[in-house]
Amino acid sequence: MEKLANEVRALCRERDAVILAHYYVDGAVQDVADYVGDSYYLAKVARENPHRTLVFCGVTFMGESACILNPDKKVLVPAPDALCPMALMVDAEKIRLMREKYKDLAVVCYINSMADIKALSDVCVTSSNALKIVKSLPNKNIFFIPDGNLGRYVASQIPEKNIILNSGYCHVHTSITADDVEKAFREHQGAEILVHPECTQEVCEMADYIGSTKGIIEYAAASSAREFIICTESGVLHELEKQAPNKKFYFIGAKQICPNMKKITLEKVRDCLRDMSPVAIMEDELRQKASAPLDRMLSLAK
Repeated sequence: MEKLANEVRALCRERDAVILAHYYVDGAVQDVADYVGDSYYLAKVARENPHRTLVFCGVTFMGESACILNPDKKVLVPAPDALCPMALMVDAEKIRLMREKYKDLAVVCYINSMADIKALSDVCVTSSNALKIVKSLPNKNIFFIPDGNLGRYVASQIPEKNIILNSGYCHVHTSITADDVEKAFREHQGAEILVHPECTQEVCEMADYIGSTKGIIEYAAASSAREFIICTESGVLHELEKQAPNKKFYFIGAKQICPNMKKITLEKVRDCLRDMSPVAIMEDELRQKASAPLDRMLSLAK
Protein backbone atom coordinates (compact mmCIF):
# COMPACT_ATOMS: atom_id res chain seq x y z
CA MET A 1 0.00 0.00 0.00
CA GLU A 2 2.88 2.38 0.78
CA LYS A 3 4.40 1.71 -2.65
CA LEU A 4 1.08 2.63 -4.26
CA ALA A 5 0.79 5.77 -2.13
CA ASN A 6 4.29 6.81 -3.24
CA GLU A 7 3.30 6.29 -6.87
CA VAL A 8 0.33 8.60 -6.35
CA ARG A 9 2.46 11.29 -4.72
CA ALA A 10 5.02 11.13 -7.53
CA LEU A 11 2.28 11.45 -10.15
CA CYS A 12 0.84 14.45 -8.30
CA ARG A 13 4.17 16.24 -8.52
CA GLU A 14 4.54 15.32 -12.18
CA ARG A 15 0.99 16.45 -13.08
CA ASP A 16 0.88 19.59 -10.91
CA ALA A 17 -2.10 17.96 -9.19
CA VAL A 18 -3.68 18.22 -5.77
CA ILE A 19 -5.86 15.53 -4.18
CA LEU A 20 -9.01 16.51 -2.30
CA ALA A 21 -10.78 13.77 -0.33
CA HIS A 22 -14.03 13.64 1.61
CA TYR A 23 -14.06 12.22 5.15
CA TYR A 24 -16.21 9.30 3.95
CA VAL A 25 -13.76 7.80 1.44
CA ASP A 26 -11.37 4.97 2.29
CA GLY A 27 -8.69 5.80 4.88
CA ALA A 28 -5.84 4.98 2.47
CA VAL A 29 -7.16 7.66 0.10
CA GLN A 30 -7.51 10.16 2.94
CA ASP A 31 -3.90 9.49 3.94
CA VAL A 32 -2.54 10.32 0.48
CA ALA A 33 -4.77 13.37 0.00
CA ASP A 34 -3.45 16.92 0.27
CA TYR A 35 -6.74 18.10 1.77
CA VAL A 36 -9.39 16.12 3.64
CA GLY A 37 -12.68 17.66 4.67
CA ASP A 38 -16.42 18.05 4.28
CA SER A 39 -18.23 19.36 1.21
CA TYR A 40 -17.96 23.06 2.10
CA TYR A 41 -14.27 22.93 2.97
CA LEU A 42 -13.41 21.01 -0.19
CA ALA A 43 -15.40 23.39 -2.40
CA LYS A 44 -13.53 26.30 -0.84
CA VAL A 45 -10.13 24.64 -1.24
CA ALA A 46 -10.88 23.73 -4.87
CA ARG A 47 -11.59 27.39 -5.65
CA GLU A 48 -8.54 28.76 -3.83
CA ASN A 49 -5.89 26.16 -4.74
CA PRO A 50 -3.31 27.18 -7.36
CA HIS A 51 -2.72 23.69 -8.84
CA ARG A 52 -3.94 23.18 -12.40
CA THR A 53 -5.29 19.67 -11.81
CA LEU A 54 -7.74 18.69 -9.07
CA VAL A 55 -8.29 15.04 -8.17
CA PHE A 56 -11.66 14.97 -6.41
CA CYS A 57 -12.16 11.92 -4.24
CA GLY A 58 -15.85 11.91 -3.46
CA VAL A 59 -19.20 11.20 -5.07
CA THR A 60 -20.12 12.58 -8.48
CA PHE A 61 -21.71 15.87 -7.43
CA MET A 62 -18.49 16.87 -5.66
CA GLY A 63 -16.44 16.56 -8.83
CA GLU A 64 -19.18 18.47 -10.66
CA SER A 65 -19.03 21.28 -8.10
CA ALA A 66 -15.25 21.52 -8.45
CA CYS A 67 -15.67 21.67 -12.22
CA ILE A 68 -18.29 24.43 -11.92
CA LEU A 69 -16.11 26.54 -9.62
CA ASN A 70 -12.90 25.99 -11.60
CA PRO A 71 -13.54 26.23 -15.35
CA ASP A 72 -9.85 26.82 -16.03
CA LYS A 73 -8.68 23.68 -14.18
CA LYS A 74 -8.81 19.99 -15.02
CA VAL A 75 -10.93 18.03 -12.53
CA LEU A 76 -10.23 14.30 -12.37
CA VAL A 77 -12.83 11.96 -10.86
CA PRO A 78 -11.38 8.55 -9.96
CA ALA A 79 -14.83 6.89 -9.81
CA PRO A 80 -17.33 8.59 -12.16
CA ASP A 81 -19.93 5.94 -11.25
CA ALA A 82 -19.90 7.00 -7.57
CA LEU A 83 -23.37 8.52 -7.63
CA CYS A 84 -25.18 9.95 -4.59
CA PRO A 85 -28.80 8.66 -4.72
CA MET A 86 -30.07 11.64 -2.69
CA ALA A 87 -28.70 14.04 -5.32
CA LEU A 88 -31.27 12.62 -7.75
CA MET A 89 -34.28 12.96 -5.42
CA VAL A 90 -35.63 16.25 -6.76
CA ASP A 91 -36.53 17.39 -10.27
CA ALA A 92 -37.00 20.58 -12.24
CA GLU A 93 -40.78 20.24 -12.39
CA LYS A 94 -41.11 20.24 -8.60
CA ILE A 95 -38.99 23.40 -8.38
CA ARG A 96 -41.13 25.06 -11.05
CA LEU A 97 -44.35 24.22 -9.19
CA MET A 98 -42.98 25.59 -5.92
CA ARG A 99 -41.93 28.86 -7.59
CA GLU A 100 -45.48 29.21 -8.96
CA LYS A 101 -47.05 28.54 -5.56
CA TYR A 102 -44.79 30.81 -3.48
CA LYS A 103 -43.91 34.15 -5.07
CA ASP A 104 -41.37 35.12 -2.40
CA LEU A 105 -39.44 31.86 -2.62
CA ALA A 106 -35.76 31.03 -2.29
CA VAL A 107 -34.75 27.60 -3.56
CA VAL A 108 -31.99 26.49 -1.18
CA CYS A 109 -30.06 23.59 -2.63
CA TYR A 110 -27.96 21.28 -0.47
CA ILE A 111 -24.64 20.87 -2.24
CA ASN A 112 -25.47 17.13 -2.44
CA SER A 113 -27.23 17.66 -5.78
CA MET A 114 -26.51 17.54 -9.48
CA ALA A 115 -25.48 20.55 -11.59
CA ASP A 116 -28.82 20.86 -13.40
CA ILE A 117 -30.61 21.24 -10.05
CA LYS A 118 -28.04 23.71 -8.73
CA ALA A 119 -28.63 25.76 -11.88
CA LEU A 120 -32.32 26.16 -10.92
CA SER A 121 -31.54 27.20 -7.33
CA ASP A 122 -30.91 30.53 -5.62
CA VAL A 123 -28.15 29.41 -3.27
CA CYS A 124 -26.32 26.23 -2.30
CA VAL A 125 -25.60 25.17 1.28
CA THR A 126 -23.77 22.41 3.12
CA SER A 127 -24.62 20.89 6.49
CA SER A 128 -21.98 23.11 8.08
CA ASN A 129 -23.33 26.42 6.76
CA ALA A 130 -27.04 25.81 6.06
CA LEU A 131 -28.26 27.52 9.25
CA LYS A 132 -26.15 30.62 8.69
CA ILE A 133 -27.12 30.98 5.04
CA VAL A 134 -30.86 30.32 5.40
CA LYS A 135 -31.03 32.75 8.31
CA SER A 136 -29.34 35.44 6.19
CA LEU A 137 -31.77 35.18 3.26
CA PRO A 138 -34.42 37.94 2.95
CA ASN A 139 -37.04 35.43 1.78
CA LYS A 140 -39.57 34.04 4.27
CA ASN A 141 -40.45 31.05 2.06
CA ILE A 142 -37.66 28.52 1.54
CA PHE A 143 -37.86 25.39 -0.59
CA PHE A 144 -35.07 23.22 0.81
CA ILE A 145 -33.82 20.53 -1.57
CA PRO A 146 -33.08 17.66 -1.88
CA ASP A 147 -32.65 16.38 1.71
CA GLY A 148 -35.81 16.48 3.81
CA ASN A 149 -34.03 15.61 7.07
CA LEU A 150 -31.49 18.42 6.85
CA GLY A 151 -34.30 20.75 5.80
CA ARG A 152 -36.36 19.71 8.83
CA TYR A 153 -33.41 20.33 11.14
CA VAL A 154 -32.86 23.80 9.64
CA ALA A 155 -36.59 24.52 10.05
CA SER A 156 -36.45 23.55 13.73
CA GLN A 157 -33.65 26.06 14.32
CA ILE A 158 -35.15 28.92 12.27
CA PRO A 159 -38.91 28.90 13.10
CA GLU A 160 -39.41 32.39 11.65
CA LYS A 161 -38.96 30.98 8.13
CA ASN A 162 -41.54 28.92 6.23
CA ILE A 163 -39.36 26.03 5.11
CA ILE A 164 -40.98 23.69 2.60
CA LEU A 165 -39.42 20.24 2.71
CA ASN A 166 -38.55 17.91 -0.13
CA SER A 167 -38.85 14.13 0.26
CA GLY A 168 -35.20 13.29 -0.49
CA TYR A 169 -32.96 11.52 2.01
CA CYS A 170 -29.52 9.97 2.51
CA HIS A 171 -29.95 6.20 2.68
CA VAL A 172 -26.94 5.87 5.01
CA HIS A 173 -28.14 8.38 7.60
CA THR A 174 -31.80 7.33 7.51
CA SER A 175 -30.74 3.71 8.06
CA ILE A 176 -29.65 4.73 11.57
CA THR A 177 -32.74 4.26 13.75
CA ALA A 178 -33.59 5.43 17.26
CA ASP A 179 -33.69 1.77 18.33
CA ASP A 180 -30.15 1.30 17.00
CA VAL A 181 -28.92 4.31 18.96
CA GLU A 182 -30.74 3.27 22.13
CA LYS A 183 -29.20 -0.22 21.93
CA ALA A 184 -25.72 1.25 21.44
CA PHE A 185 -26.24 3.61 24.38
CA ARG A 186 -27.29 0.73 26.66
CA GLU A 187 -23.99 -0.95 25.79
CA HIS A 188 -21.94 2.26 26.27
CA GLN A 189 -23.69 4.19 29.04
CA GLY A 190 -21.15 6.99 29.36
CA ALA A 191 -20.94 7.76 25.64
CA GLU A 192 -22.08 11.01 24.08
CA ILE A 193 -24.28 10.72 21.00
CA LEU A 194 -23.06 12.77 18.01
CA VAL A 195 -25.51 13.06 15.12
CA HIS A 196 -25.40 14.39 11.57
CA PRO A 197 -28.53 16.42 10.68
CA GLU A 198 -29.22 14.13 7.70
CA CYS A 199 -30.45 11.62 10.31
CA THR A 200 -34.13 11.32 11.18
CA GLN A 201 -35.83 13.58 13.71
CA GLU A 202 -36.07 10.72 16.23
CA VAL A 203 -32.30 10.19 16.13
CA CYS A 204 -31.56 13.92 16.29
CA GLU A 205 -33.71 14.19 19.41
CA MET A 206 -31.40 11.71 21.16
CA ALA A 207 -28.23 13.67 20.35
CA ASP A 208 -25.81 15.41 22.69
CA TYR A 209 -24.53 17.23 19.60
CA ILE A 210 -25.93 17.72 16.07
CA GLY A 211 -23.59 18.97 13.36
CA SER A 212 -21.77 18.47 10.09
CA THR A 213 -19.09 15.81 9.66
CA LYS A 214 -16.43 18.39 10.46
CA GLY A 215 -18.47 19.59 13.42
CA ILE A 216 -18.71 16.05 14.80
CA ILE A 217 -14.93 15.61 14.55
CA GLU A 218 -14.22 18.95 16.24
CA TYR A 219 -16.77 18.32 18.99
CA ALA A 220 -15.36 14.87 19.77
CA ALA A 221 -11.79 16.21 19.91
CA ALA A 222 -12.76 19.04 22.29
CA SER A 223 -15.23 17.18 24.51
CA SER A 224 -14.27 15.98 27.99
CA ALA A 225 -16.14 12.74 27.28
CA ARG A 226 -14.05 9.69 26.43
CA GLU A 227 -16.61 7.64 24.47
CA PHE A 228 -18.93 8.54 21.59
CA ILE A 229 -21.69 6.96 19.55
CA ILE A 230 -21.24 8.32 16.02
CA CYS A 231 -24.32 8.72 13.84
CA THR A 232 -22.86 9.42 10.41
CA GLU A 233 -20.93 7.53 7.73
CA SER A 234 -18.22 5.32 9.21
CA GLY A 235 -15.40 6.73 7.07
CA VAL A 236 -15.21 9.59 9.57
CA LEU A 237 -13.57 7.20 12.04
CA HIS A 238 -10.23 7.62 10.23
CA GLU A 239 -10.06 11.32 11.08
CA LEU A 240 -11.66 10.90 14.52
CA GLU A 241 -8.88 8.53 15.57
CA LYS A 242 -6.27 11.00 14.30
CA GLN A 243 -7.82 13.93 16.16
CA ALA A 244 -8.67 12.03 19.36
CA PRO A 245 -6.46 8.91 19.53
CA ASN A 246 -7.21 8.23 23.19
CA LYS A 247 -11.00 8.21 22.82
CA LYS A 248 -13.40 5.44 21.80
CA PHE A 249 -15.92 5.66 18.97
CA TYR A 250 -18.85 3.34 18.41
CA PHE A 251 -20.89 2.89 15.25
CA ILE A 252 -24.29 1.29 14.85
CA GLY A 253 -23.10 -1.33 12.38
CA ALA A 254 -22.58 -2.17 8.71
CA LYS A 255 -25.41 0.13 7.60
CA GLN A 256 -23.22 3.20 8.21
CA ILE A 257 -21.26 2.68 4.99
CA CYS A 258 -21.80 4.62 1.77
CA PRO A 259 -20.98 2.12 -1.00
CA ASN A 260 -20.53 4.94 -3.51
CA MET A 261 -17.91 6.77 -1.43
CA LYS A 262 -16.09 3.47 -1.07
CA LYS A 263 -15.79 3.15 -4.85
CA ILE A 264 -12.88 5.60 -4.67
CA THR A 265 -9.78 3.48 -4.11
CA LEU A 266 -6.08 4.27 -4.07
CA GLU A 267 -5.67 2.23 -7.27
CA LYS A 268 -8.28 4.36 -9.05
CA VAL A 269 -6.60 7.55 -7.83
CA ARG A 270 -3.28 6.31 -9.21
CA ASP A 271 -4.83 5.30 -12.53
CA CYS A 272 -6.66 8.58 -13.09
CA LEU A 273 -3.47 10.55 -12.42
CA ARG A 274 -1.48 8.30 -14.74
CA ASP A 275 -4.06 8.53 -17.55
CA MET A 276 -5.34 12.05 -16.71
CA SER A 277 -8.82 10.55 -17.01
CA PRO A 278 -11.77 10.36 -16.26
CA VAL A 279 -12.35 14.11 -16.38
CA ALA A 280 -15.40 16.01 -15.11
CA ILE A 281 -16.75 17.91 -18.13
CA MET A 282 -19.62 20.39 -18.24
CA GLU A 283 -21.20 22.52 -20.94
CA ASP A 284 -20.40 26.17 -20.41
CA GLU A 285 -24.03 27.33 -20.27
CA LEU A 286 -24.89 24.86 -17.49
CA ARG A 287 -21.66 25.64 -15.68
CA GLN A 288 -22.43 29.36 -15.60
CA LYS A 289 -25.99 28.82 -14.34
CA ALA A 290 -24.85 26.37 -11.65
CA SER A 291 -21.95 28.61 -10.64
CA ALA A 292 -24.15 31.44 -9.32
CA PRO A 293 -25.67 29.57 -6.32
CA LEU A 294 -22.28 28.05 -5.43
CA ASP A 295 -20.61 31.47 -5.60
CA ARG A 296 -23.37 32.88 -3.41
CA MET A 297 -22.81 30.09 -0.89
CA LEU A 298 -19.10 30.83 -0.65
CA SER A 299 -19.85 34.52 -0.21
CA LEU A 300 -22.61 34.16 2.42
CA ALA A 301 -20.73 31.49 4.37
CA LYS A 302 -17.63 33.62 4.96
